[in-house]
Amino acid sequence: MKTYLQTAEEVLEDLNSSSEGLSQAEASKRLEKNGKNKLDEAKKDSLVVRLFNQLKDPMIVILIAAAVISGITAAYSGESFADVIIIMAVVIINSVLGVYQESKAEKAIEALQAISAATSRVRRDGKICEIKSEDLVVGDVILLEAGDAVPADARLLESASLKIEEAALTGESVPVGKVVCALNLGDQKDISLGDRKNMVYMGSAVVYGRGLATVVATGMQTEMGKIADAITQAKENATPLQIKLNQLSKVLSWLVLGICVFIFALSLVRLYLGDGITGIGVLDTFMVAVSLAVAAIPEGLAAVVTIVLSLGVTNMAKEKAVIRKLTAVETLGCTQVICSDKTGTLTQNKMTVVDHFGFDEHLLGRTMALCNDAHLNEENKAEGEPTEAALVNYAFSLGLNKRAMEELTPRVGEAPFDSGRKLMSTIHQMADGSLTQYVKGAPDVLISRCTTYWDGNAELPLTDAICEEIRQANKSLADQALRVLAGAFRNWKTMPTDQSPNFLEQELCFVGLTGMIDPIRPEVKDAIAQCKSAGIRAVMITGDHRDTAIAIAKQLGIITDSKEAITGAQLDEISEDQLQKEIGHYAVYARVQPEHKVRIVKAWQKQGMIVAMTGDGVNDAPSIKTADIGVGMGITGTDVTKNVADMVLADDNFATIVNAVEEGRRIYDNIRKAIQFLLSSNLSEVIAIFVATLLGFTILKPVHLLWINLITDSFPAIALGVEGEEADTMKHPPRESREGVFSRGLGVDVIWQGLMVAVVTIVAYFVGHYIEAGVWEIAESADGMTMAFLTLSMAEMFHSLNMRSRRQSIFKMQHQNKFLFLAMAVSLVLTTAVIYIPTIAAAFEFEPISLMEYFVAMGLAIVVIPIVELVKFFQRKLGV
Repeated sequence: MKTYLQTAEEVLEDLNSSSEGLSQAEASKRLEKNGKNKLDEAKKDSLVVRLFNQLKDPMIVILIAAAVISGITAAYSGESFADVIIIMAVVIINSVLGVYQESKAEKAIEALQAISAATSRVRRDGKICEIKSEDLVVGDVILLEAGDAVPADARLLESASLKIEEAALTGESVPVGKVVCALNLGDQKDISLGDRKNMVYMGSAVVYGRGLATVVATGMQTEMGKIADAITQAKENATPLQIKLNQLSKVLSWLVLGICVFIFALSLVRLYLGDGITGIGVLDTFMVAVSLAVAAIPEGLAAVVTIVLSLGVTNMAKEKAVIRKLTAVETLGCTQVICSDKTGTLTQNKMTVVDHFGFDEHLLGRTMALCNDAHLNEENKAEGEPTEAALVNYAFSLGLNKRAMEELTPRVGEAPFDSGRKLMSTIHQMADGSLTQYVKGAPDVLISRCTTYWDGNAELPLTDAICEEIRQANKSLADQALRVLAGAFRNWKTMPTDQSPNFLEQELCFVGLTGMIDPIRPEVKDAIAQCKSAGIRAVMITGDHRDTAIAIAKQLGIITDSKEAITGAQLDEISEDQLQKEIGHYAVYARVQPEHKVRIVKAWQKQGMIVAMTGDGVNDAPSIKTADIGVGMGITGTDVTKNVADMVLADDNFATIVNAVEEGRRIYDNIRKAIQFLLSSNLSEVIAIFVATLLGFTILKPVHLLWINLITDSFPAIALGVEGEEADTMKHPPRESREGVFSRGLGVDVIWQGLMVAVVTIVAYFVGHYIEAGVWEIAESADGMTMAFLTLSMAEMFHSLNMRSRRQSIFKMQHQNKFLFLAMAVSLVLTTAVIYIPTIAAAFEFEPISLMEYFVAMGLAIVVIPIVELVKFFQRKLGV
C-alpha cells in the first residue's frame, strides 16, 4: 500500500483508525496478531557452540594438553587416572562457568537496555499516553517533536515546520522538510524514499518542529526492516583494560614457553648425565614443564575482570547511572572535566514564575500560556517542557485556564521554538474572526523585534527610555538568578501567507517579562565540592543569561569570580588557538549554542583532558559524541542523544555523574587489586617450581596448581572486585588515561610479593620433610608437598586480605568486606577437605598430615600479613 499517494483521510480509513488513535483493546489485538515493533535480532550461538568457543581458549588448550600428557604418563607407568579426571573436571567447570558468565553478561545488558528503552507518545482512546516504542501497532497515531527518534514508518497527518534527518536511510545529511498532502506520481513509476515528503521512517530523527502521524508499518515490515539483514549487529568492543590484559596474557604465554623449554632441556640433560633418558623420565620432565605453564598463566584473570566490570555496571544502574558502553566504566575513573547543562542537572527543573515586569499582567499571562506547547491535565496541573509548564501554571494562577482560552481562540498557525533564534510564535483566531500572533522568547532577541509596547490600555511607540526601563527590569530579574522570558503580540487582519519566522517576528508589541526560578538540587553543592577534592573541574554550560548563570554557579561553588564566565557571543570572537590557551580560565559558559559545546569539548581535549559532557536536546548529539564520556538525560533527554551517549542518567542529576566517577575509580582500583593478587600468586608458583626443579625435587604437581589458581585464588579475587572504595578514592587527582596495568608501583609489588609467598612455600616444604624424616635435606617428600600446598593456598588466602588496600593498613580500614571473608572461609574449607578426605587426598597424592603440621603451615602462611604491613608502612612514609 503506497500510503504516500493517498490523502491522510484515506490512509486512516484503510487502517481502520482515526486521528484520535486506536482503542487500547484494538491496539492489544493488533500487537498480538502482528508482533512487536522491533527488528529481528541476530541469531545467537547455541549452548554447544558457546561451550566449544570456551574450549578454543589457549589457556584451556594448555590444560587439555596437560590432561593428555597426564593420561599417557598414567597409562605408561600403570598409575591411576586421577590427574586426568581432575584436570578435565576443571576444564569442564571452567568452560561451563565461562558460558554462564557470558549469558549473565548478556542478560545484564538486556536489562540495562530495557531501562533505557525508547518510548513514544501515542493517542489511545483519544488520550495522549507514553508507551514503549516496541508496543506500537499499525494504525496508532504518534506525536513527534524535535529530538524524537521516529519509532516506525508512518504517514503524516499534521506538520508544523517538521524537519526530519533521514541520513540513516537515504544518506542525505540535510534535514527534509515534511508536508501532509498526498503526493503525485506524475510520469514516474514510483517516488524514491528520500522524496516521500509526507512520510516519516523508522531510524530517522526529528530535528525541528512537530507533527502527528499514523503508523503504517512496524518491525521488519518497515523500510529499516527491509535492509535489516545488511545491518551488522554492533558488538561491544573490548575495553582498554581488557586489551592490555590480553596483551599481558600473550607476553606471559611466550615467557612461560621459554621457561618450559629451558626447564625441559635442563631436565633432559640431568637425565642423560644420571640414569639415562627413559620414556617415563621424559614424560615426568614434560609434566614439570606443563606444571610451570599451568602455574604461570592466570586462568581466572579474564573471568574475574569481566565479572567485576559486570557487577560494577549493575551497581551503577541501581544508582541511576545506566552504562551503555562497557568502556565507559574505565574512562569514568579518569574523568578530569565534567561539562554539565544547568537546567535539570544542576537544578531541580521545577520552574516557577516568581516575578514579572509589565503594565498588564493579565495579557502577559495570556501571551505566555497561548504561545506554549504545554497543556493543563485533568487535575489542572501543567504538563510539558518545564519552562512552558511554569508559564501555563502562572497563567492559571491568574485565573486564565489554557484549555478554555484555546477553545475560544484556537491556534491556526505557528513558528515553533528554535534554539538558534530563541523565539516561538503562535497565531490564534479571535472570536471576531481577526488574528493575533503571540510571541515569547529571550528578552534581548525579542525586544530587538519590537517597535511598540502595551501600556495597559493601548499600543505606544517603543522609546529609548522604555527600552532602557525594560533592560533594567530584565537585569534586576536576572540578578536574582531568575530565568527571564519576554512576551509580545502582533495583530493581523488576515492570515499571513508567509509563516516563516523572519516574516512573522517583526514589528511586535512588547507585553512584559516573566522571571522564573529553578532551584538548585541540594545534593549538587556537595557533589561539586567532591569534584574539587578529586581534582575534577566542574564546568557549567547553559543557554541562560550570563547573570543568571553566574548567580547559580556562585551558589554551587563552581566559580567565585564573575570573570570566570563567558558568553557564546564572546566565544565566537575567540580564535581556536586562543580558546585552547584560555579554556582553563572559564568555568561558566552562558548563552551558548549547541555548536559551541563541541568547541568547548575539543579545547579541553587539546589540553590532554578527559571530558564528560551532558546533553538532552537533539543538537547536543555532536558534543556528546565528541566527548570522552557522553552523558544523556534519562528524563528530559531525546532518543537521539540517549542513543549516542555512553551513559544515561535515569534521574538527570549532576550528583549521579560524580557518583558514577567515584564508582568508576573504585572498580578500576579493585580490578588492579585483583590483578596484583592473581599475578603475585602465579609468580610465587612459578618461582617455587623453578627453584624446586633446579634443586631436583617436585614441590607441586599440575593438578595442585590448577586447584589453587581456579578454586583457592578465584573466589577471593572476585570478592576483591566488590571491595568498597577507600577513604581517599575521591581525594586524589584522576589517573592518566594511558596509564599501564603495572603503573604506580604495581609491577614492583607483584614481584616482591610473589617472591615472598614462594619463599614461605619452599620453607614449608622443607619443614614438612623434616617433620616426616627428621633430617634437613633436598629430597622428594609427600609430607613436604602436602605442607607446601597447604601453605601456598593459605598464604594466598591471607594475602587477599593484604590486597584490600594497596597502601593502607588493613587494620585501619573503616569497612569490612563480608564477601572476601566468605570467599576465604570457602577456600579454607575446600583446601582442608582436599587434604583430609582420603579419596580426594589420594587423587591429589597427598599424605595425611598431623594437626601440628597443619597449624605450622597456617603459621607460615599468616606471616605474609605482618611482612606486607611492614612494607606498606615504609611505602606510605616514602610516598611510593
